[in-house]
Amino acid sequence: MPMKTRRWTRVEYERLVEHGLFQPDERLELLDGLLVVHEPQGSLHAMVVTAVRKALERAFGTGFHVRDEKPVALDNASEPEPDLAVVRGGLWTYGESHPAKPVLLVEVSDTSLSVDRRWKGGLYARAGIREYWIVNLTDKILEVYRRPVSAPGTRHGVRYGSIRLLRRGVTAKPLAAPKRVAVADLLPPR
Repeated sequence: MPMKTRRWTRVEYERLVEHGLFQPDERLELLDGLLVVHEPQGSLHAMVVTAVRKALERAFGTGFHVRDEKPVALDNASEPEPDLAVVRGGLWTYGESHPAKPVLLVEVSDTSLSVDRRWKGGLYARAGIREYWIVNLTDKILEVYRRPVSAPGTRHGVRYGSIRLLRRGVTAKPLAAPKRVAVADLLPPR
């Protein structure tokens, strides 16, 4: 007999969190109705998240807040915790609920590269997130995903129609930011 599974909604997941049903140090995120365990971060990953946050804060300036490793209310079945999310407003704007429409989501990837590209990328595109970046530590590049388009036959039915691979020595301009970001500022020193 096939194994039965149960998918969770975002509201059910938030209730479980509020009632303390998970261990305090257990890092989970809800992806398309499934509870997924976050892999522990290595020191390089943690440092790159900090570097990317600082670069994005400079590029976006006032009127935006860069959240690191905080939940995003993506849709009814997903509440991921991307490494970074740039949202409109300030620090206290989302005191009542998690943001639903970040202007930019960023994942820092080494061992999670295929999940970040295929699974999370599809979820982000399906939710209408206009821009998604992967800081690819394996290949030392910035992957810039834009323009969600219909993609029947893919896991989520949507993918990004524009993908750019950027190396050191160039800059990237986030769609909603007034300033550019040097790709070298997002990667570890050589």
